Amino acid sequence: MALSRWEPFALDLPDRWKRLLDFSPEGERWMRVEEIHEDDTLVIRAELPGVDPDKDVDISVSDGVLHIEGRREESKEHKDERAYRSEFRYGTFSRDLALPKGVESKQVKASYRDGILEVRIPWPAPKVEAPERVAISRT
Repeated sequence: MALSRWEPFALDLPDRWKRLLDFSPEGERWMRVEEIHEDDTLVIRAELPGVDPDKDVDISVSDGVLHIEGRREESKEHKDERAYRSEFRYGTFSRDLALPKGVESKQVKASYRDGILEVRIPWPAPKVEAPERVAISRT
């Protein structure tokens, strides 16, 4: 077992606490999302202002997990006679969300409007299996 020095002011928080506190020392590597169950549809909305969904966002479904990944390259520049100011923000972000069992990836639909990515997933109908009769053998 290795010993390590306790640093009372170190910001070594688990990812869930960083999200809760809205803090990430690496920059914005995650995104805010909300999950809503509307009728027979799971709706996931992600806050993605300033990105081009056609070239900066990738969405995939694999093994019951929705994976949203993106890149942000944002820069602003202001020039006048006496001053010059430039601000930029670059980075990647991703989020994995567990989906209900039985979701088919071909039914997942996504749209983007006013900085909000919306993913709509039809809620899978519960499969009710009829009981299967087991034969009894005499020995």
